[in-house]
Amino acid sequence: MYSKIVYLNFPKTKANKPLVCNLVKQFDLSFNILNAEILPRKEGKMVIELLGNQKNCKKGIQYLKDNGVKVKSAGGVIKRHEDICMHCGACTAVCPTDALSICRPEMFVEFNREKCSLCELCVRVCPARAMYIRPTKTVFFGE
Repeated sequence: MYSKIVYLNFPKTKANKPLVCNLVKQFDLSFNILNAEILPRKEGKMVIELLGNQKNCKKGIQYLKDNGVKVKSAGGVIKRHEDICMHCGACTAVCPTDALSICRPEMFVEFNREKCSLCELCVRVCPARAMYIRPTKTVFFGE
């Protein structure tokens, strides 16, 4: 499953429309609202994590843009849940920067965050879902 965290800015003419809910119906996506400030007849702001397949996420984001929503990707870092990583090596096969590699003869996966380009390929292929994206900046609205 693909996951992407995005910032959404709704113009005041669209803030009362069910655009985010339509992502579920029309694009088979689910979402997790991380932060939101939506007021009637005012500009709306939201941070959501979209979950689904990558192709549908792209279509859903384009749908939001086509409806006047400003969409910006959240900055983040790739992290690994050390306790659930099986060290299977699936991530090493897709990593374009060699940030993930297999240490031999111990046969464990080593993760060098400094080499990571945030391509998110490892997140998509990890069968244990040990690899994930963590936002680097928390956005709180209304402060």
